[in-house]
Amino acid sequence: MSLSEQQQAQLEKVQLDASWKYGLSEFLLSPKMDELKDFLVQEKHANKVIYPPSALIFNALNTTPMPHVKVVILGQDPYHGPNQAHGLSFSVQKGVALPPSLRNIFHELHNDLGIDISKHGDLSRWAEQGVLLLNSVLTVEAGQPTSHQKRGWEDFTDYVIDVLNEQREHIVFILWGAYAQRKGQRIDPNKHLVLKAAHPSPLAANRGGFFGCKVFSKSNNYLKQHGIEPIDWQLDA
Repeated sequence: MSLSEQQQAQLEKVQLDASWKYGLSEFLLSPKMDELKDFLVQEKHANKVIYPPSALIFNALNTTPMPHVKVVILGQDPYHGPNQAHGLSFSVQKGVALPPSLRNIFHELHNDLGIDISKHGDLSRWAEQGVLLLNSVLTVEAGQPTSHQKRGWEDFTDYVIDVLNEQREHIVFILWGAYAQRKGQRIDPNKHLVLKAAHPSPLAANRGGFFGCKVFSKSNNYLKQHGIEPIDWQLDA
């Protein structure tokens, strides 16, 4: 996409890693993005508390630049409690109690690779190694789960997945639950590894299909097969 001087200036204002900023420029400059920004401005003018904080909305993309993506773990929308969401799917900031889904993820990691269960839920170390922790919806109103669905974020994150699918190869996509798996229909399984399992939430995980999915070892085996450095899933290194 060839950009005019005005579009270049508009992009420069976006607080986003350069690889994503230009890789996603067509969407970032589109009316859909304008509508999404207008919605968020209106919510703030109505004195609604939005999570995560503005500076962390694009944390997943800023922590894991596009060329560094090895694995994508797709979530639904951010946690809606205070001090929880910080822009990485399933992750919470240090000092915050582990949500049930994350506790189950850690148990599966322990059973799969023998890694000790972390005392904290900050998954930044995964993101820094190339695990894109992407929620489908990047914001939420405090105390109102799913409140920002169908406001435009789904189109934005569809575009992120499309760009990765088309421009990269040998990425592992981890899709937990029906919601993520529907979004994963955009992925070419001939170019990438798509791993599906039940959602780690207690209700879904206890019905079966999550525990024993071994996505962590399967991801690393696939990466190694294609000459890519595997992920060190240990958080307390």
